This record gives sequence, structure tokens and C-alpha cells, in this order.
Amino acid sequence: MDNNVTASNELLEFFKAMADANRLKILGLLAQENFTVEQLSEMLKLRPSTVSHHLSKLSEVGLVSAKASSYYNIYQLENSALEAMAKRLLSKETLPSMASDINMDAYDQKVISDYSLPDGQLKTIPAQRKKLDVVLRHVRQSFQPDVTYSEKEVNQILEKFHQDTATLRRELIGMGILERSTGGTKYWLAG
Repeated sequence: MDNNVTASNELLEFFKAMADANRLKILGLLAQENFTVEQLSEMLKLRPSTVSHHLSKLSEVGLVSAKASSYYNIYQLENSALEAMAKRLLSKETLPSMASDINMDAYDQKVISDYSLPDGQLKTIPAQRKKLDVVLRHVRQSFQPDVTYSEKEVNQILEKFHQDTATLRRELIGMGILERSTGGTKYWLAG
């Protein structure tokens, strides 16, 4: 978790540094050539202290660096740092860790809670497809893999959820959760 927090904080700092129009302009100028604070100040029509502040923010996340040259610091874009940071922080592997503390089942849990009575019976079968799919996935948990059920056994399981077993059975088959024999007398979990 510590690496996730570190990556998350680093990503936030990176985007904070980039979330300013003047900083983006500075990066755009430094992508073309190196400049002093005074040069950037004149081009952007900003006070030197403001430009220094922006450069400081960009420097903190490693996007720019300065080299002393007589009385001035000359700032340059750190292309390799920018590319490495973007590759590392925005990678397919890193981005999911930003949401590692999120309950991915929260929506499903809410739908089940909204449509269920305290005894587990459904108040109603949802009409909206997305919510119906959640309910069907929930009902699926009552079936065992590698077990063949008769229609009567399927109906007994489905009655625990709702009296309209035919609709539930048809929807479970339609969604590909249950499969049935050609004669419709045997049922089993798909896949």
C-alpha cells in the first residue's frame, strides 16, 4: 500500500505542477530552447518572481533544471525526466493502484440492498438491464459449479429470491449464467 500512496502522491504533484497555463507555456518554451527567468518573464509578460515561482514548482517534480551561468540561472526542460515520469506514473500497471482503496463492488452491493428484503427475497425484479445483471450475478452464487439441476431444483433455488421463477430462469439462461439441455429438463452453470 505504501508504494501505491507514494505513486498516488507523486502523480498528484505532477498534475498540480502541470495544472497551470503559464507553467505549460514555460514548458513549451523550454522545449524549444533554454531560457533565463528574465527572458521568460518578458516573453510571458509576467513578473520575474512569478516566473521563478512557476519554475520552482516545475523543478520540484523534476520537469526543469537550472544551470548557473555568470549572474543568471539558465533553465532547461528535462525531457528524459518528463518521459520517464509519464511512462512510470501513467502506466497501465500504475494507474489501477490509484484506486486500490475503492470498493469495486459498491454499486452491486447497493443494487442488491435496494432490491432485497431483509430475508434475501427480491422486492421486484429490476427492469433496467444493468441492475438486472447485478441481481442475476447475485442469484448465480446459489448454484454450484459442476452440478446438474432439474427444473424443479432450479425453481426451488429461485423461489428463495422471487416467486416469478420462470422470468429469473429465462434471464439466467439469456445472460449465459445457466445452460440447459435440449429438452429443458437439466440445468447447470455455464462455463
